[in-house]
Amino acid sequence: MKIFINTDTYTDIAQSTKEELIKLSEKYNIEIVEDSSSCDVIFSIGGDGTFLETARLSNQKPIIGINTGTLGYLTEINPNDIEKALKDIINHDYYIEDRMMLEGEIIKPTGEVIKIPESLNEIAISKNIFGVVRFDATVNGKLINSYTADGILVCTPTGSTAYNLSCSGPIVDPTAEIITLTPIAPHTIINRSIILSDESVVELKITELRENTQSYVLYDGKEIEVFSADTIKIKKSNKITKIIKLENRSFIDTIRETIN
Repeated sequence: MKIFINTDTYTDIAQSTKEELIKLSEKYNIEIVEDSSSCDVIFSIGGDGTFLETARLSNQKPIIGINTGTLGYLTEINPNDIEKALKDIINHDYYIEDRMMLEGEIIKPTGEVIKIPESLNEIAISKNIFGVVRFDATVNGKLINSYTADGILVCTPTGSTAYNLSCSGPIVDPTAEIITLTPIAPHTIINRSIILSDESVVELKITELRENTQSYVLYDGKEIEVFSADTIKIKKSNKITKIIKLENRSFIDTIRETIN
């Protein structure tokens, strides 16, 4: 078996966990490769941020997360359970959940196009601390609403429990295939998410930025600055993220444990 390791570079515990994984790989004759496209399994060592980064470079190879961060909602195991996890994977004692991703592009008024990398959680428009963003949201060419807000989230079911949850968006079964639009602090009496088919194409055209207001496209936490008259086009990606699950714990089990 060949594995690829992606590690959080900012914490000592992530580095020491990587060293332990390397030692155990030698013990079980597992080859560690430097290219994710040539591996059988990817190990992501860190928190959810590292896992999201790993998803972008996974080449649709199965990923298992070792949590050395804080929240660890996407990660499957703790550092103390690495050896057991390796044995389970060697023995094929696991299953895989397929998770949809989003992709997009920023279309400039000049016609220039900037690609937005594939995202497991969400692609969003957000602003800095000043002012608001005004933008038109269309789906499949039809205007839904003209918003004045701090921004808007276009998220996957996996991303429903991330920023979307903080913005009072719905919790969605992560294996579903839908797209959720959730406005961020809209200047309106009605503040509701919109659930869309996974075949939908969302376009967000920035119509106005107040003086001193900066706006960004955020893709799983990474940012690209955008400007007035830019259009952000978002749709379901052809790529997916494959997540290794070692325990037969359902989405409902997770929700119940979180609530309690």
